[in-house]
Amino acid sequence: MSQCDLLIRNARIVDGSGAPVRNGDVAVTRGRIVAIGDLSGWVPAEVVDADGKVLSPGFIDVHTHDDTNVIRQPQMWPKLSQGITTVIVGNCGISASPVTLKGDPPDPMNLLGTAEAFQYPSFGAYADAVNTASPSVNVAALIGHTALRQNQMDTLDRAANAKEIAAMRAQLAEALDYGALGLSTGLAYANAYAASTQEIMALAEPLADAGGIYTTHLRSEFAEILDAMDEAFQTGKHARVPVVISHLKCAGVENWGRTVDVLKALDAARKEQVVGCDCYPYTASSSTLDLKQVTDQIDILITWSEPHPAMGGKLLAEIAAEWRLPQLEAAKRLQPAGAVYHCMSEADVRNVLKHPATAVGSDGLPNDPMPHPRLWGAFPRVLGYYCREQQLFELPEAVHKMTGLSAERFGLAERGFIREGYWADLVLFDPETVRDLATFTDPQQAAEGIAAVWVNGVLSATDKQPTGRRAGRFLRRGRIGNTLPAAASAV
Repeated sequence: MSQCDLLIRNARIVDGSGAPVRNGDVAVTRGRIVAIGDLSGWVPAEVVDADGKVLSPGFIDVHTHDDTNVIRQPQMWPKLSQGITTVIVGNCGISASPVTLKGDPPDPMNLLGTAEAFQYPSFGAYADAVNTASPSVNVAALIGHTALRQNQMDTLDRAANAKEIAAMRAQLAEALDYGALGLSTGLAYANAYAASTQEIMALAEPLADAGGIYTTHLRSEFAEILDAMDEAFQTGKHARVPVVISHLKCAGVENWGRTVDVLKALDAARKEQVVGCDCYPYTASSSTLDLKQVTDQIDILITWSEPHPAMGGKLLAEIAAEWRLPQLEAAKRLQPAGAVYHCMSEADVRNVLKHPATAVGSDGLPNDPMPHPRLWGAFPRVLGYYCREQQLFELPEAVHKMTGLSAERFGLAERGFIREGYWADLVLFDPETVRDLATFTDPQQAAEGIAAVWVNGVLSATDKQPTGRRAGRFLRRGRIGNTLPAAASAV
């Protein structure tokens, strides 16, 4: 008679591959899945009756800015509460390591915390700190281009020279040897915008031999988006590596409706190289307050302001009226600050979200005092609003976008699927009730319908409460394929 540590009975299994739902049991021993199917004869040390709820792989948040929070706030309740078992940090060109600050962290690295949060001059030091902190979720990491620039350059308003690029490449190569996933850029931000395409291509060159990936917050998500996408594709071709376009969107009222052309460009590129994207399920973005995005055509919510903290939670238009200033002048007075921009159309969000190359990422900002609700609600919103209510896709496809697709794209070995021998990162949820509760006015709310979450086989959350058992770990990169599959659509 077979024995196991944990047996989850009577589940509707959605395995992360996109395959149809099937009924069955899942057995776990020493943190790994050891059997799937009719396991009525097994003898478990612990049994959980799923009672017909859905059991899926734990969700993988491919786009986060949790770099320092996984260490400083290892309970990670905003993520664990929505069924996330793995976070990928280091996005948009900003990472906590390798970093040696010369003063305050430059924008947008300040999204990760104050100078005291940056304690990791090497990637190895960061990985060790993650394991020491033992967060409740697994952590895999990209290396940020802006972080490398500020390490090696005296000023960030120009392109790097050959010596500086060589120094950045050396730091990147060391991190890749230690298991970093690849390189990320945030070329829309002022402290990376001056970087030339040649600088990015040169930095991306070490990725191929390491089996890494290139992800990018495009140089523009506005009118010049197609040119920015072409730059990303050319970088991937030059370096012979997969490309991920971060939080793909058409931002700005004048840009609404252009996802038709944007996705055509994505599909054309996918015929020649490995390209994918991620997105979050909201029509508003959030970042630091960017003067280039200040307009009276959309609502802009100020989430924090260093010189004027009382303005957090107010619309920029309201602040400008109160101060009797144009919005641009009010924005200048508020800086440094953070903002939520209601800059996208619902139709465009749907087009991107349902595309087969799209994985789900929250892009949440955990250090904002009034964060965008995506920090707490992105994944349940996909399941509840877009899958169940709007029927944008079937449940297996929704889960695939949050698990198997993500694991394969980023080389997360033995994660993202319910398969024998894989790590038991699992989430049990009710597909009829799961939904996000976080709103723009009350964003820090845990979702409904998430019954239980296991990380590496350890019950980490149940009934909307953390168990206090933190079993996450640092994940080194597995090999990421850089050849185009026959179907030209598997990544």
